[in-house]
Amino acid sequence: MPENKKIRILQTIRQGKIGGGETHVLDLVSTLNQDKYESIVLSFTEGPMIDKMKAKGVKTYVIHTEKPFDFSVWKEVGEILKQEKIDIVHAHGTRANSNTFKAAQKLGIPLLYTVHGWSFHNDQNFLVKNIRTYSEKFLVQNAQKTICVSNSNYEDGAKRFSMKNATVITNGINLAKFNLNNSFKDIRKEFGIKADEILVGFIARMTAQKDPFTLLKAISKIPADNKIKFLIVGDGDSKEEVLKMANELGINSRVIFERFREDIPDILNGIDIFCLPSLWEGLPIALLEAMAMGKAIVATAIDGTKEVLQQEQNGLLVQPMNPDQLANALMQLANDKALREKLSKAARLTVETNYNVERMTREVEKIYDQLYKS
Repeated sequence: MPENKKIRILQTIRQGKIGGGETHVLDLVSTLNQDKYESIVLSFTEGPMIDKMKAKGVKTYVIHTEKPFDFSVWKEVGEILKQEKIDIVHAHGTRANSNTFKAAQKLGIPLLYTVHGWSFHNDQNFLVKNIRTYSEKFLVQNAQKTICVSNSNYEDGAKRFSMKNATVITNGINLAKFNLNNSFKDIRKEFGIKADEILVGFIARMTAQKDPFTLLKAISKIPADNKIKFLIVGDGDSKEEVLKMANELGINSRVIFERFREDIPDILNGIDIFCLPSLWEGLPIALLEAMAMGKAIVATAIDGTKEVLQQEQNGLLVQPMNPDQLANALMQLANDKALREKLSKAARLTVETNYNVERMTREVEKIYDQLYKS
C-alpha cells in the first residue's frame, strides 16, 4: 500500500433506521484505525443512522429501495464505487449484499459479507425458505469472504451450502458508551416508576422476529398485584397490532409504550430486567448492550443468544413462544434480588471479556488487509 494511502471501504446496510446491524456499522466505522481505513456509508433508506454518520464527518449516500436484488439500483451503486475509488465493499446483511454485489463484481472490487442473521428461518413456509436459502447460498458464493456474527449462524449456513470462505467474528459493544460509571437521566422518574417497583424493559424493533406478542401474553399471566411494570420501546411493522393486543389483554395499566429512542444507555440504566423473546437472531446487539449495563436478562434460547447466555449463570433462558415460561422467569427474577444481582454482575463480565468492540474491529481489520492484498 502506498504511503498515506488509506483503504477505502464502502460500508453498506439496508436501512438508515437504527437497529442491531446499524449500531454494529456505527461502532465499526468509529473504531476502525482512522489512519489506515476510510469508510464511506451507503444505506438504502434515510434515517437516524445516516444523520449520526454525517455528524461524525463520514461521507454517506442513500439510494432508496426496500427490495433485495433490485437491479434498478445496480448502476447507481457502480457509479458510487467508481467515484469514491472504493477498494472493498463491506455489505452488512442480505439486502445490502444483494444490491451491491453485482456492481462490485463488475468492477473487480472484493466484497465482504457480514451475516447479521440469515434471511431464511424455521417459521417460513417451504417455498419461501427454499428461495431464501438459495439466495443466501448465491450471495455467499459471490462474496470473497463472509463473516457470521455467531457460531450458530455459521453452522446453519454450513448445513445448507459451502462456507469455506466464511469465518466467525462475534459482535462487540462500545463499553465507553455502555459504562455503569457514566451519568444517566432518571428515566424511572420520567415514567413514574416507584422505588419498590421492578421495571422490565423490552427495547427492539416491533416486528414478528422480536415477538413482543409473547411478552404481552406473559404479562397477562403475571398477577396484577405484583409490583412489576413494563417498558416497551420501539417502532416497526407490528406496533399497531401490539397496541391492539395489549388493550385486548387488559394490561395497559402495567405497560408503558414508547416510540424509538436514542437514549438507550439511560433507558437500560433505569430498568431492572431486560427481556428479549425473539424467534431468531444473529447475535443481538440489544442483548449485549443490556448485559454491558449490568442488567439481569430473560431471553429465548435461540441462535447466538444461547451462545452468550448460560442458564442461571449470566441470564435466564426460556423457549420461544412460551408465555408461561416467560412469565415464570420474569416473576422469579422480580422476586429474587440476590439472583438479579448475581446475573447482572456476570452479564457485565461476559461482555467485557468476550464482546467488546475493540476486539471485533481488530479482527475485521485483518480481513480488510487480506482482501486488499489479494
